[in-house]
This record gives sequence, structure tokens and C-alpha cells, in this order.
Amino acid sequence: MILPHKVNEKDFLNAIKEFEKVVGKEWVYKEEEDINLYRDAYSPCWDEPQEPIPSLAVAPKEVEEVQEIVKIANKYKIAIFPISTGKNLGYGSSAPNNRGDVVIDLKRMNKIIEVNDKRNFCILEPGVSYFDLYEYCEKNNLNVMMDMPDPGWGSPVGNSLDHGWGYMYGQYRDHFGAHCGMEVVLPNGELMRTAMGALPGSKTFAENKYGYGPYVDGLFSQSNFGIVTKMGFWMMPKPEHYTLAVLTVPKRDDLIPLVEIMNYLEDSSIIGWPLYRSPLNPEYGKAMNPELKSYLTSKNGKPDIDKIQDYALRNKIPYWKIDIPIYGNKDSVEANVNYIKQRFSKAIDGAEIEVIEDYDLPLTKEQKKSLKHKVTLGIPNLEIFWLSTRGENFAPKDGHVWFSPIIPRDGKELLKCQEIYIDTFHELGMESMITPFSHPRTWMYRAFCFMIGFANSREDKEINEKMRNVYNTMVKVAAKHGWGDYRAGPVFQDAVSGVYNFNDSILKRFAEQLKDTIDPNGIIAPGRGGIWPKRLRGEKND
Repeated sequence: MILPHKVNEKDFLNAIKEFEKVVGKEWVYKEEEDINLYRDAYSPCWDEPQEPIPSLAVAPKEVEEVQEIVKIANKYKIAIFPISTGKNLGYGSSAPNNRGDVVIDLKRMNKIIEVNDKRNFCILEPGVSYFDLYEYCEKNNLNVMMDMPDPGWGSPVGNSLDHGWGYMYGQYRDHFGAHCGMEVVLPNGELMRTAMGALPGSKTFAENKYGYGPYVDGLFSQSNFGIVTKMGFWMMPKPEHYTLAVLTVPKRDDLIPLVEIMNYLEDSSIIGWPLYRSPLNPEYGKAMNPELKSYLTSKNGKPDIDKIQDYALRNKIPYWKIDIPIYGNKDSVEANVNYIKQRFSKAIDGAEIEVIEDYDLPLTKEQKKSLKHKVTLGIPNLEIFWLSTRGENFAPKDGHVWFSPIIPRDGKELLKCQEIYIDTFHELGMESMITPFSHPRTWMYRAFCFMIGFANSREDKEINEKMRNVYNTMVKVAAKHGWGDYRAGPVFQDAVSGVYNFNDSILKRFAEQLKDTIDPNGIIAPGRGGIWPKRLRGEKND
């Protein structure tokens, strides 16, 4: 039996009995085969002593049950770790921050409380998945769609609280930014509603973010100050028409003016999510051309950028390729396509734009199946799952850990970032995972994310140890250049939060003061977001 930290077996067994009285015996998971389902399938310390395996999982159905669970946890000083659907692969999945924490699985709290397609919002419990919400909207013929990540099995509540992103217009891609109002069980078991929700009988819970007084919602994201049991979200009205255009440019440095124009188009709401790629990268499952691959190490072990550029021009391969979704009515979409063509043709020699999808909405079943980027029209799916998990892109095949620093939305900075990462891998004596044609992730509105997926192993602990060391090195290298990781799995949250250290880490010290005040027993998710309660802080700093 794995015990919660600093809790004896007698107290733990008594707590289990009390949990069972609250939710029913069938919703308290204590058998090893059940507990193993809450392990991080992509754990970077699989089967090592520090792997954060829970001691128990409890699945409440109602908010009153969550309140009672919190009170029991306080009574026995048992650390609890809330999850929504636990599908946060690459960032910890459903595993807690610490070995022995009790997972509070909110999957049964799956009510879609309201969806309004006249005022364009929804109110959800944490167990609702993107699939659930999509099917509800389709079944009820509602004229709204929810921005979502890939794959779609996660929870809007959980994804937004971990600062997740999606694929439509910027104001919807920022999932926490698109939330409006929340209900929270505080560490003492009290129930609080924020913003307009603090007004009994409020009719604008999910429409006005601020209400009156301090705006506290942000305190409950990537933190451990409470358990969110309800959230509102702004939704996007379904457009009448959708077009997907593809832009290609021939040269590496074309990225600099390209990004500037794309920023203008996106910030003006002329386009939605721009997907940056490079055709020099081989398609999934295919090997890179041997000649091109040789140029990645042909200059004293590092890439020869001039030879790579020459290779692209000789073989008529565009250096960059960007998918551009455009929404609106048919006339406005057509006008915007023409405007985009004009902007790029004047600014970049050799720029070409082709329309590859052009649909009136709603789509037919056949059109939905063939749609290139289903998520850009709010259609959840699992197609990307194998590409970014156990597919051909990763070896060994036991998953990955994401390193996800935020960099400026600037072409020059991206090229600089490439070079610094390449130099870092070279200094570490490793084959670089970054090339001169590695592209940014563009989910973040008004910033780029320059991600790396570090593969891990269930068989080789040395691979995992090396990976953890490289990850921690990359965190420091990124921070040195002003780039901060926006999201991290439990094993790396202390390292990531540690570089946000302006003025002697005043942000962290403020969070710790708040933690000690509202959660004196330190029961809710100790360590999440790098925030430790007083009773564990000394241990973690030793």
C-alpha cells in the first residue's frame, strides 16, 4: 500500500471509510489495478522511487461531495490532487505531483449546465469533454462551436486551467482567456463563485468576467488554491463560410516579413489560426532525404544553413508553408483571400497562395471526414493522437514530455531560437532535435511556442535520467534568453517555476503566502505550479 505523505496507515484507512460514506464504495478506487490507471503513462521516471503514483482515487458526483472530501482531507492532513478527465498527456496526465497524493477524479461531474447560441456561451462541469460538448451542440442544432485542443477527449475546464490552447480565432484559442466565471471549492471546504457568479441569481455568470471587486479567477489556474467545479466559456458563433488557403515562400529569411504580415492579419481578425510548417521536414513515417540530412551536421557538426537553402531552391521545395483559415460570409471570405494574396505578393518574392478548401457551412458528413484541420471548425477527433504520442515521430515508443517555452511572435527571434537550441544540443553532445527549418507552434495568441518533445522509456532508466537532465538544462538556457516554459509536468514544475524569479522570486513568495493563509494544512495539490505548502516547503528545498 502506498500511503499519503506523513499519514499513518490507521488514519488513512479511517479516511478511506469516510470517503466511501460520501461517494459510495464503488467510487473509491483502492485496488492496485485501478490506481495504476492514474499513473502518468508517459512518466519521465517510470518505476523509479520518485514516480508520483497516487495512493487512492475518489470520484465525486456532486459539488457537495467535493466539499465533504476536502473536509476529510483536512481532518487527516491528506494531500488531494483534483483532475478533470486526466488526459493531459506529455504534461503529467492524471498523475499527482507527489507519490501518495489522493486523486480526486471529477469525471462524474459531467453536466452541461447551459449552452446559449444567442449570447454565445456555455457553462460546464469539469467532467464534460470536448466530445461531449460537441455532440450536445450538434444534437440540439446549436449555432455555436467551442475552440478545442487536439485530441478532443480532454475537458474544457481542465484544459483552460492549465492554460491550454486551440485552433480558431485568437480570442477563443486562449482557453483560459475565453473562460468567464467559475465555482470553486476552497481548501476549507467552502464554496465560492467568482465575478458575476458572486451575485445570487446572476443572469450573466458566463458573460461578464469581472463583476465587482478583485478579479481572482487567475489564482485557480496552474495552482493549488481550490478545486474548480463549474466554469463558463465564451463560444464562437458558427460562420457561414470557411476557406483554407496555403501560403508558401522559398527562402528561410522570408520568415521575417511573413510573420509581420501574418501578425497583422491575425490581430485584425482577418484570419484564424495560422499553421506554420516547413516542407523540408519529411512527412510522418517517412525518412528525410539523405542529402538534406547530411547538411544538418556538415558544418563542424552543426547545420550548414546556406547548403540547406540551396538544396531547397534547387529542388523547388518551399522553405516555409503556412495554412491560413478564413471565416465569415462567402463575400467577405473571398475579399479577404484576395487581400491576403496582394499583401504577400508585394512583400515576398516567390510567395504563392492556393485555396485548398472552400466550403459553405454547415458541412456535410463527407466534408467533415475530408476536412484537413477538423479542429479549426470545432470538430473534436483523435486523429493526431498517434502523431504526437507513440507514432513514428518518437523513439523509444513510451511517450514523451513536452518542453514548451514561449518566445516572441517574431521571425528573427524564431531563427535565433533555432540556433541557440542547436548550439545547446551540440554542447550536450546530442543529435539536435531542432533544425534550421523547425517551425513555431502558433496556438498562443500574440506569441510563439517553440516546443520540443523529449522521448522517454519504460525500460531504460538511464534514458529517462538523461532526458530529465537535458530538459532542466533547456529550461535554464531558455530563461537566459527571456523565454519561459508555459506548462510542465509534475517532475519539472519546480524547475520551470524557479526561473520566474524576478526580485528574489517575489511571485513565488506571494503564492506561498497565499497558500499558507487559505490552505494551512497544505492539502490541495502540494507542489502544483511550483507552489508548496509550509509543511513541505523545507523538504523540497533541501
